[in-house]
Amino acid sequence: MSEPAPEQFVLTLSCPDRMGIVHAVSSYLFMTGCNIEDSQQFGDHDTGLFFMRVHFSAEPPVTLEKLRASFAAVGDSFRMDWQLHLAEQRMRVVLMVSRFGHCLNDLLFRARIGALPVEIAAVVSNHTDFAELVASHDVPFHHLPVTPETKQQAEAELLRLVEREGVELVVLARYMQVLSDDLCKALSGRIINIHHSFLPSFKGAKPYHQAHARGVKLIGATAHYVTADLDEGPIIEQEVERVGHEVSPDQLVAVGRDVECQALARAVKWHSEHRVLLNGHRTVVFA
Repeated sequence: MSEPAPEQFVLTLSCPDRMGIVHAVSSYLFMTGCNIEDSQQFGDHDTGLFFMRVHFSAEPPVTLEKLRASFAAVGDSFRMDWQLHLAEQRMRVVLMVSRFGHCLNDLLFRARIGALPVEIAAVVSNHTDFAELVASHDVPFHHLPVTPETKQQAEAELLRLVEREGVELVVLARYMQVLSDDLCKALSGRIINIHHSFLPSFKGAKPYHQAHARGVKLIGATAHYVTADLDEGPIIEQEVERVGHEVSPDQLVAVGRDVECQALARAVKWHSEHRVLLNGHRTVVFA
């Protein structure tokens, strides 16, 4: 009988930069019988912080619980903010959408074919437009209407869903409601949004049509973490596409949909693989 394959783990950490961090981490892994598969690190001279992501493997009797207990001493000695995860465990995600379904459809399909390391626990919407689409992927659909009178109740229901389903990430896949400060704080670092970042001058309705009228040559999208400051959270990924004078407003919208899908999918993938570390108002992405 063949022996079981080694378990795969991911360690991420950030801490004040000083000598000996990489040596301490690699020595710990060696002493506990672990084998480093991949390691990435970055020292930020601006903030004085050091960031690291290590993918390693280990065989029994090494377990996630034992590693977390024994690594605490290393983490404390360097004042680390650290996390240890099973590399192959799919992150549980809730998708939120309103009436633009391109990002929702893209994420559902990528998850279904295994291109995203996530398990979609539910889709939440303030409309019912995509209930059938979601059902075709065997994913629970929750309709939470939002009005000024029901906003607080809807957000409380969302938090209960996140808690009940063990959700680690909420993705705003073109969810067109502004989240309250309290909800942003409750899910800090666990909500990703997408928006048309390269059209900042064109606010309100039909931004791509406004951009067409101004003759823009570049359009794009930004995936970022949600904070109480609208559309100003730490950026994870951006995508851009060049367009010419011959492109119509409807064609511009189509291009915009594509870049939004690409940027959001990469951001969700990297977050789910524990490749994104917060660095103040910025991120470190070990892609």
